[in-house]
Amino acid sequence: MASAHDADDVGIAAGEAKAGDRPVAGPSRGPRLGAPLVEYLLRLGDDRLILGHRLSEWCGHGPILEEDIALSNFALDLIGQAASILRLAGEVEGAGRDEDALAYFRDGVQYRNCLLVEQPRGDFGDTIVRQFLFDAYSVLLWEALLGAPHAGLAAIAAKAIKEDRYHLRHSSEWVVRLGDGTEESHVRVQGSLDRLWRYTGELFEADAIDQGVAGEGIVVDHRALKARWDQLVDEVLDRATLVRPADGPTQRGGRVGRHTEHLGHLLATMQSVARAHPGARW
Repeated sequence: MASAHDADDVGIAAGEAKAGDRPVAGPSRGPRLGAPLVEYLLRLGDDRLILGHRLSEWCGHGPILEEDIALSNFALDLIGQAASILRLAGEVEGAGRDEDALAYFRDGVQYRNCLLVEQPRGDFGDTIVRQFLFDAYSVLLWEALLGAPHAGLAAIAAKAIKEDRYHLRHSSEWVVRLGDGTEESHVRVQGSLDRLWRYTGELFEADAIDQGVAGEGIVVDHRALKARWDQLVDEVLDRATLVRPADGPTQRGGRVGRHTEHLGHLLATMQSVARAHPGARW
């Protein structure tokens, strides 16, 4: 269970989330969960929207020109995936919200991304380690969803997995390059791994939403997914001469709308134009 310090870290709002409740906006009300499939799609879409935005922060600031372009392209891939998933979430919800409404007009407590993706950009090592940890998870998750009985979700998985496999190859190569590089690069990327590791456990926690979509045939074996992720990550860390951090307390809360302060700052930037000109067409 999370300690009092953990609770402060994720900014827990009052109230307890339950599957089946209607979403409630505003920080003064506890985060509430909607229909399982909608919530599940929001989790998928929000992960990729927020991570894509974090990667976009490198545009014009990459360590080398080629990597500046690569990170920008990966950001576009992830935001494109998010747009498709959020569009589908809006259709399933049936409340008249499209992908733009879901991206730009929800408050932080209504976001369902994991805490890992909302952490600050940090230095290049932080970005690469975070990307690698998420890429490994994302590829394995899409593989599990390729056979989903929901045609729309399966189609998104079939397209996204091609992009994410390339992302994983790229981030893996950079982890090895930095970890097995200079003394400074090794120390810094090991520090990145140590800091971000506590956010990885949340990726593999099953809850009422997963049980709800399982009733619709969308079944992901989280234990098996974690075992395969462990193997993949361990292989890359071994090549990079990096030490896998010990598993400790997991930082959690993002899946039910309890986030760190970093998401609020990100959304203030990401949503500023849409909220300044609501209903505008460009």
